[in-house]
Amino acid sequence: MEKYFVFYNPLSNNKRGEEETKAIEKLLPGAEISYGDMVEISDMGEFLEGLDKDCKVVVSGGDGTISNFVNRISDVELQHEVYYFATGTGNDFLTDIGGAKGSELVLVNKYIQNLPVAEVKGKKYKFLNNVGFGIDGYCCEIGDKKRAAGKKKINYTTIAIGGLLGGYKRVKAKVTVDGVTRNYKNVWLAPTMNGRFVGGGMMACPEQDRLCDDGKVSLMVMHHPSKLKTLTVFPSIFKGEHVKHTEMVEQFKGYEVEVEFDLPTALQIDGETISGVTSYKVWASPECRKASLEELEAVK
Repeated sequence: MEKYFVFYNPLSNNKRGEEETKAIEKLLPGAEISYGDMVEISDMGEFLEGLDKDCKVVVSGGDGTISNFVNRISDVELQHEVYYFATGTGNDFLTDIGGAKGSELVLVNKYIQNLPVAEVKGKKYKFLNNVGFGIDGYCCEIGDKKRAAGKKKINYTTIAIGGLLGGYKRVKAKVTVDGVTRNYKNVWLAPTMNGRFVGGGMMACPEQDRLCDDGKVSLMVMHHPSKLKTLTVFPSIFKGEHVKHTEMVEQFKGYEVEVEFDLPTALQIDGETISGVTSYKVWASPECRKASLEELEAVK
């Protein structure tokens, strides 16, 4: 009999995380399934070491849940197969790897290792999808406030449109990628991407590959003085077609990224909000970068 231990986040999907996790039982008929509330587990690494080696691990929740899991096992050498069962609202990670919410367990060991690292306000985080700075961080911040006020269904597209029309204040930005610095005015978005998607379906960097050999990340900058022009182009980001508008959208790939805003702005890391941020830094996976540079030297 196969054994599974399921970590669930009771706060995911508007506090329906535990309820929706039970749908796993339909996918694993006859299996021995145990459950654990991630919020109540203080040492994830120690907990995993206590599981039988043949026990398979499932993380159930949204982008924030699996990102939280990844950061809590950052110093642990995985001994188990780890699967993801999506019960979140945005599910950018699942969309990027071609999964479907609630329909399957996805083996994710290859996706949750050798991840890039972000530093925000002196604290470092590994991230699966992106570090969003600009109107996407604004959307997460407003969404959090609405959720705290008791609203259950949060429409981030509506929030984004409201931000474009005046809720979000554009900034000046200095961006540095692998030592090359550029300055921009009227910046709407400046996310650094490990995957393609941000903000519940916006394909910010259509060519970004989270499994690329060199581990490079992508920075996308959307900037324009006109609200009307930006509002016209913005919907195309959901298909990744915004990048055709090179007069207002630029992309860069690199190992090290730093973004500085001239005004404090909300930022999100895999959907988790940090308010009042003026800068962030990102480093590509040290393991991937080392392997890539060693390969380059070998060719020389």
